[in-house]
Amino acid sequence: MPRISEFYGIAIYMYYRDHPPPHFHAIYGEFEAEIVIASGAIGDGRLPRRAQSLVLDWIELHRDELRGNCDRAQQSQPLNPIDPLP
Repeated sequence: MPRISEFYGIAIYMYYRDHPPPHFHAIYGEFEAEIVIASGAIGDGRLPRRAQSLVLDWIELHRDELRGNCDRAQQSQPLNPIDPLP
């Protein structure tokens, strides 16, 4: 599972050939959540409120890049790193 970004202690990962809907995994300490790219909803797992808010802000800045990485992951192509939150 390649790490594509990291910010404020939150690591963002994507699996190759993962199940729909397009999503990524956010890990913060002992918390992990599967985040749906289109809506920012948590599909599975949990994050503290502050970490979830930071992830939602990050999605808004990088949604197109996340979708592109999902397409690449489905085709087993290398994933592009995505800038962290400033």
